[in-house]
Amino acid sequence: MKKFFLLFFVMSSITAIGQTTKSGRNNIPLVYDVENTGLDVTPVLPSFDASHRCETLPNPLEWSDRRGRVRKFKDWRKRRGEIAREIQHYEIGTKPIVSPSAISAKMDGDTLKVDVTVNGETLHLTATIRYPKTGTAPYPLMIGTSHLTLPDTLFANRPIARMNFHERQVNNYSQFGKPAGRGNYEFDRLYPELTDNGAYSEWAWGLSRLLDGLQQLGPEKTKIDMKHIGVSGCSYAGKMALFCGAFDERVALTIAQEPGGGGAAVWRYSHWMNIQPGAEAVEDLDRTDYNWFKESLRATYGGDSVAYLPHDHHELVAMICPRAILMLGNPDYRWLADPSGYVSMNAAIKVWEQFGIDDRAGYSIVAGHGHCQLPEVQYPEVSAYLDKFLLGKEDAETRVRIAPSDFSDIDLNKWIKY
Repeated sequence: MKKFFLLFFVMSSITAIGQTTKSGRNNIPLVYDVENTGLDVTPVLPSFDASHRCETLPNPLEWSDRRGRVRKFKDWRKRRGEIAREIQHYEIGTKPIVSPSAISAKMDGDTLKVDVTVNGETLHLTATIRYPKTGTAPYPLMIGTSHLTLPDTLFANRPIARMNFHERQVNNYSQFGKPAGRGNYEFDRLYPELTDNGAYSEWAWGLSRLLDGLQQLGPEKTKIDMKHIGVSGCSYAGKMALFCGAFDERVALTIAQEPGGGGAAVWRYSHWMNIQPGAEAVEDLDRTDYNWFKESLRATYGGDSVAYLPHDHHELVAMICPRAILMLGNPDYRWLADPSGYVSMNAAIKVWEQFGIDDRAGYSIVAGHGHCQLPEVQYPEVSAYLDKFLLGKEDAETRVRIAPSDFSDIDLNKWIKY
């Protein structure tokens, strides 16, 4: 087992005073009741030829036109909206807006059924809710992307409901099966013009439609508290959880377990890792599954050209601010590029720090266990995030910064210059 360094700053007394279940310090929300507060934003989206070369990580607080930066929380809504548009434009394709009138939902016993009708076509979603044996309704809900890999032990005595989002109902590609090919999925019946999309935009769209259904029905029918929704998944589904949480502000807590390259890891640092002499390859922009992303991402920004990409994945993580995120890593699996995830999380956390709420973002990168097999040593971190952000226990210690000791050799100042 590798040695670990731990930065665990305890500020329970400040947290208890400054944060409530409805809002945090200085009335900064913990969650929203709408999918996207930044729909009205129109950022600058430069072509490759017009892009600024940036070898280090772009400043997530800097406006897309590069004329200043966000300093006050009231302006973060707009900047977050810019990042959302950038990631869709360059990486994953469009996550369509859906009118509430297009949603029809009902409960069939414990199963949520949602129909989404667009352009005369209807897509059917179903997901069974497992209600807890303790507590009273309405319950917080943790949604597993593909399926929930967090151990049952963590939920045994917590009044948290659980539900899985079956992504194949939207786009049936998984790394364990042969894909049907772009344009041949359920999503494409509704949006035939979006065949260039990557899977992550479509999967995020699908999870949002389940939230639409829960919201439409209300807690009387669903027994679910919409103010306390979490998402979590592992590996490719850890990426999915990250995109789902980033792109829907109704998600209060995102736990991205071993999301690897294309998830929390930043493209720039992963590329740098791969070009070092004798490097063991990690998942970077050139070495990932392009069912997940737009083909133009690799064609335009592959290799050293990644420095021209106007954003990077620390900004995907930062989109979750002011809501909560915990990233769980596993450095035993080199492909996951956890050193890059470590750089990314430290870069992203600066956004939460800007607004004085950095207890809402943390990471725990721990070796010595199988892929997607959460070890008991990480239970305290996950428990703290469940308790604080789904159950409202304000004294839970969530300012978590855990990484292997050799990660302290990474020069963060070389990559984070803001």
